Amino acid sequence: MRRVHIGEWRPVDYTFGNLPRPVARREDVFAAASCRWPVDSGVLSDLLKVGDLAVPFRDVDRDAARVAQRLNESFASDPTLERIEMVRGCFFRNRGAYLVGRLVFLDGRVKPLVVALHNGDEGVTARAVLVTIPHVHNLFNTTQAAFHITNLHYHEIAEFLHTIMPRRPLGLQYAIFGYYHFSKVAIMSEITRLLAQSGEVLNTAPGSPGTVAMAFNAPCLAYMLKVIRDRPTDGYKWGAFPGPAAVLDKYKRVHDINRTGSMLDNTIFYNLKLERAWFNARLLEELVTAAGNAVRLQGDAVIFKYVIVQRTLMPLNIYLQGAAPDKARRVISNLGYCIKNNAAANLFNRDFDVRNYGVTRYLKVYLYDFDAVEPLTDLKVRTNTDRCDGEEGIPDWYFEPGPVFLPEEIEAGLRVADRELRRAFRTEHGDLLTVRYWEDMQAAHRTGQVPGIRTYPESCYLDAVCPADAADE
Repeated sequence: MRRVHIGEWRPVDYTFGNLPRPVARREDVFAAASCRWPVDSGVLSDLLKVGDLAVPFRDVDRDAARVAQRLNESFASDPTLERIEMVRGCFFRNRGAYLVGRLVFLDGRVKPLVVALHNGDEGVTARAVLVTIPHVHNLFNTTQAAFHITNLHYHEIAEFLHTIMPRRPLGLQYAIFGYYHFSKVAIMSEITRLLAQSGEVLNTAPGSPGTVAMAFNAPCLAYMLKVIRDRPTDGYKWGAFPGPAAVLDKYKRVHDINRTGSMLDNTIFYNLKLERAWFNARLLEELVTAAGNAVRLQGDAVIFKYVIVQRTLMPLNIYLQGAAPDKARRVISNLGYCIKNNAAANLFNRDFDVRNYGVTRYLKVYLYDFDAVEPLTDLKVRTNTDRCDGEEGIPDWYFEPGPVFLPEEIEAGLRVADRELRRAFRTEHGDLLTVRYWEDMQAAHRTGQVPGIRTYPESCYLDAVCPADAADE
C-alpha cells in the first residue's frame, strides 16, 4: 500500500480502537518450573519437551542431566535461583533449532538459557547450551536470517527476548523473527522520541567518511542512518560507479538473504519526513548537496526518498587504535571468521579495509558497508605467487574480463598498521591467503553445497567436537 500510494511513511501501529491489545495467557507463551541449586535433571526433562518436535529425543533424560550439569557448573555459586522458564515452541533457522528460556532469580535478575538441538539419525539430542549474554546476543543477532518460531504470540516473544538481551532495542527483537513492520515502527518511534527528548542533533558519524555511503547519527541513538552519494568521493577504486540505485539494491539484497551472522541487517524507510531542527546545519547542507537522490528540504522538514538504518557499531579501525593488545587480537581473529562466514554464503567483499567493518561490545565483527559486495562465484581467483621476483611482463590474468581476486593481497588490503596484529591474522587465518581456500569455497557453492557457519563457540558444546564439526548452520 505504501509503494502504490507513495505516501509519507508514518509509524502506524496495529491498534484495536478503544479495546486493549489482546494479551496471551502466560502459560501459552512459556512453561515455568520452580527449582533451586543444584538443578534437578527431572525438571529439565519436562522443559526440554516444550518444542513439541515431530522427531523425538533420542534420550531426553540423558540430555536433561547434561544440561543440568552445565547449569550447576556455571551458576551453582549463586544460590538465589527461583525458577526456569522456557518459551513454548522451537526457534528454527537454516539447519539450526533452539529452545529458548531464562533463569529467574529471587532478586529479579534474569539470565539466558538457550539449548541448541541436533537432529541425528537416532533422534534429537541437545548439542550445546548458551548461558551468557554475549553468546546469546551473537546467536540471535539480526545479522543472520530471521528465525521461524512455532509460537504465534509475537509481542510476548519479543518482550521475552528483550529480558535476556536487554541492551538490544525492542525494534530489533521483532526483527529477530521476521516481524519487520513492528520492527520499523519501534525503531523509528525510538529515534524520533530520543531526538525530541534529548535535544541532540544528527551529525556526521565518527570514523572515516564513506566513499559511497554517507552515515550520520546522534549520541543518544543506538542506530546509524545512511544515504548513498550521487557520486562517490575521489577514494572510490572500483571503476565506473553503478549509481545510487545499484548500491541501494545491494543493501536490499543483504536484508533479504542469510547474513551469516557477519553482515549488519538494514531497515530501509521510504518517503520519511524528519524535523529539520534535528540536523546539524553542516550535515544537512552536505546531505542535500551530495545525496540529492535521497534528500530534499521542505519547509521545516527533511524529506528522505529513502534512508537506511543500521545498528550503531564502533568502526573497526577506530577500535584497534585504542584497544588493549589481547582484545585487539581477539577482534582480528573475529574479523577472519567474519570473512569466512560471508564466503560460506557466497558473499565476497572486494574491499577488505577494516574501515568497512564494525565491532560490538562483545568483540564480534560485522561488515556494514556493502557497495563492494559481490557473489563469490562471480570472481576469478588468481595469484602472483607463482611469478619470480623481478620477472618482467604483465601477468596473464590481467587481460581476463571480470573481477579478479588475489588472495595474497588480503593482508595488505586490511590496512592494519600494527605488525603484530597482521601476524596474528596470518597465523590464525592463513588459509584465507591461499587460492585453494577460495576455489574450494567456490566449488562448494557451484555444486549446491551449503557450507556451515559458526554461530557460537566450541565452549558451549556439551560434547567435545573437532573444529570441522563446530559449524551448525
